[in-house]
Amino acid sequence: MKRIIRALAGGLGLALALAGASLAADASGDWLGTIAVGPGRTFHEAVHIEKTSQGGYAGTLDSLDRATFGIPLSDIAADADTLSFTVATQPVATYTAKWDSASGQWTGRWSQNGRTVPLILAKGVAASRPTIGGLDGLWDGALAIGTTPLHLILHVRTGADGTAAWMDSPDQMANGLDVNSIQRDGASVRFAMTALNASFAGALATDRQSIAGQWTQGGTATPLTLTRRAPGFQPAALLRPQTPVKPYPYREEEVAFDDAAHVRLAGTLTLPRGEGPFPAVVLVAGSGPNPRNEPFMGHQFFLVLADHLTRNGIAVLRYDKRGTGSSTGDFASATTMDFADDAQSGVAYLKSRKDIDLGHIGLIGHSEGGWIAPIVAVRDPQVAFIVMMAGPGVKGADLQIEQSRLVYKAMGLSDAQLEKVAALSRNAAVIIRAEKDPAVAAAKLRAAMAANAKALGLPDNVADVQLSQMDSDWMRFALNYDPAPTLREVRCPVLAIDGSLDRQVPAEQNLPAIRAALAGNPDAEVDELPGLNHAFQTAKTGAMGEYGEIEETIAPLALDTVTTWVLKHVGTH
Repeated sequence: MKRIIRALAGGLGLALALAGASLAADASGDWLGTIAVGPGRTFHEAVHIEKTSQGGYAGTLDSLDRATFGIPLSDIAADADTLSFTVATQPVATYTAKWDSASGQWTGRWSQNGRTVPLILAKGVAASRPTIGGLDGLWDGALAIGTTPLHLILHVRTGADGTAAWMDSPDQMANGLDVNSIQRDGASVRFAMTALNASFAGALATDRQSIAGQWTQGGTATPLTLTRRAPGFQPAALLRPQTPVKPYPYREEEVAFDDAAHVRLAGTLTLPRGEGPFPAVVLVAGSGPNPRNEPFMGHQFFLVLADHLTRNGIAVLRYDKRGTGSSTGDFASATTMDFADDAQSGVAYLKSRKDIDLGHIGLIGHSEGGWIAPIVAVRDPQVAFIVMMAGPGVKGADLQIEQSRLVYKAMGLSDAQLEKVAALSRNAAVIIRAEKDPAVAAAKLRAAMAANAKALGLPDNVADVQLSQMDSDWMRFALNYDPAPTLREVRCPVLAIDGSLDRQVPAEQNLPAIRAALAGNPDAEVDELPGLNHAFQTAKTGAMGEYGEIEETIAPLALDTVTTWVLKHVGTH
């Protein structure tokens, strides 16, 4: 149960009454599609488009899994073989598609919040869901996981097409998790979450203000009482003692700078008190649409790191990745090299400031940022030093295979199943690296992912979720990228550290490769920090499910190791 959001996504099982497919493209009518955005999160959408008397189009979208209807569409454009529109959600979403005459469907991409995923729209109308009385609203409860409560919020909403339900796990920053087949029979209330192999059965109190029952996941039952809450309810804030509280003992500025592709990056610069000039670092975040503080599960990784460095006399620039937060640009289409351009622009911005010591500007990269920092250092010989925090040292394809093995091992798979996972992961990597035609690659990947799901006994539509994560320009670059040649070219001092319990960038796989690549650098230090995970927290197992349970954001060992090394190399320690 500690891994409530780590199980692979299953289907919502929504019955669709599909009409016969048309062979001629006509955007008018009712269309159905499914958006798979991640583990345990699929969204079934209904799109309604009609021609207007002025010759254009008008339309709405229904979010069936959220019982939300009539969301306006704007900027609808359609012709013989293309369709596009904008959805007035928050954040705004866009859809662009091509007509597939063979299947009579629109095949396209849904873009929202810095991510782009496949979405196929087929002619049809959604079958009505059962209507369940007496449960609408928010229900809050907490599972006792060891000494740490894991809060769950159940949402129930009844609309014109019946009752929909979904769940949030705020302690793990997971919202909109699929809830399937919610039922009520008198006082008996049941629901299932297929993707998580979880279910709940309980009894509704006579005042209808609580449901007391059992949460079952992976064969283990745990007591859970859900209590009705007022709209907008949020559980008590997680305890994160390292998160700094204003006023800070240093200066803070909101800044912005541009890269060569005219992407405007917004960030925060923290400066020690005094006139300077100060040594400085640019913080480079890991993969995903990370804003400047690199948040995860209630933690603010880069806020804590920047605070510690600045209190010790080092200026720190951290920024929202392109297409996230207040930065412009398209995150979904960017690769690691684009993010390297952005980091290099951050270095250039620091060089433009009189309060920064031009001879002592470095980079600290976390995870994918550990790939990016060496790239920038090779491009710009004025970079004074780099720190790689859990930066990969092996080829992306090899890293992806080992990551998959460790994740599935933590889920309890046998050695025989793990070998199947490794073989299928290698096959998927070969497809992505070798197949130049995106449509052919997607078809081959879907078949490989489906075989993976079947071999592991997972729901069939897990292939859609995995495909959305694998079929991207970023993934194609990452699987092909080998950091060793770049590391061999780095001439500035390097500190590379990783936690012994890191399951995302395993130390035993990556640190030896980094050490070998840096063998010709006279000022390179490569260290394994005992007992720390990928986020450099003091951990028990290193499993991702622990991240939210641990109050510590960054272990003092990691903070002191990085800060002491940087101060030594800027001549102040």
